[in-house]
Amino acid sequence: MGEQRALDIPARFTEDFVRRGEDEQLAWLATLPEQGADAMRWWSLTADGTSWYGFCSVVQPVLRADGSRAVLKIGWPHPEAEHEALALRMWDGDGAVRLLAVAGWSLLLERLDAETDLRSLPLEAALEVVAGLMRRLDRPAPAGMRHLREVAERWTAELPAENAVLRETGDAVDAELIDRAVAYCRELGPRSGSRLVNEDLHFENVLAGGREPWLVIDPKPLAGDPEFGVIPLLWNRADEGDLSQRVDFIVEATGMDRATARKWTFVRAVECWLTSDEDDPAGQNAEAIIEAMS
Repeated sequence: MGEQRALDIPARFTEDFVRRGEDEQLAWLATLPEQGADAMRWWSLTADGTSWYGFCSVVQPVLRADGSRAVLKIGWPHPEAEHEALALRMWDGDGAVRLLAVAGWSLLLERLDAETDLRSLPLEAALEVVAGLMRRLDRPAPAGMRHLREVAERWTAELPAENAVLRETGDAVDAELIDRAVAYCRELGPRSGSRLVNEDLHFENVLAGGREPWLVIDPKPLAGDPEFGVIPLLWNRADEGDLSQRVDFIVEATGMDRATARKWTFVRAVECWLTSDEDDPAGQNAEAIIEAMS
């Protein structure tokens, strides 16, 4: 029974995290087995198969004491994921994975089909599904949630600073692009709205479910303009169709503002180009997205 109570931590997750991580992150990684054991004990869980993982979390399939299936997700604490549980509580399973319990950064969630995401559908059908989910998940953000105004203000300083560092290695972005992104942050940030926005809603973060055909997982919520959440739908399948037309489809299907969507998408593409890991599709496709939004 001891092994069944242990969290399965994939070796690849550890390797990738160590490669990307700094001291604080590596210290968290060292505590992950203990965090898993604690959560398994708190909620009387037993492991039920091999875990999977993302950039910042491990997801372990489990059985609850009553024999029902679930997953245990333990994530690295970082600002973008701080209010994940809060957003999932607000949605309460309506278009998103259902939150069953939470303790700190350990989440007990309903189990979905991890092998089937929206990449399995033709692009147009996948976009229609996502647009429908975006409409359902849209609502006022709760008080105290991380706000887009703060992100935009921070980026006005951080984007030029990041580019200055890259200039020393010859990898800098054209200064005109940085200036334009900063100008958009100054224009849009102070007047951004306060809707509940998922800034990481891409095709791989929508899984097939049992009680609904498709459900959103792994939200990165903040308060702001819905248009800020468009770019993830360009990160995956970037070689399929026209990216500009894809943005237009999303905008029309959800009732967003086209100009705002294109500006925030441009800003986020520049930020991704500067900061994303070399294995991250967000960074790999950033140049193509910038060109499509220009």
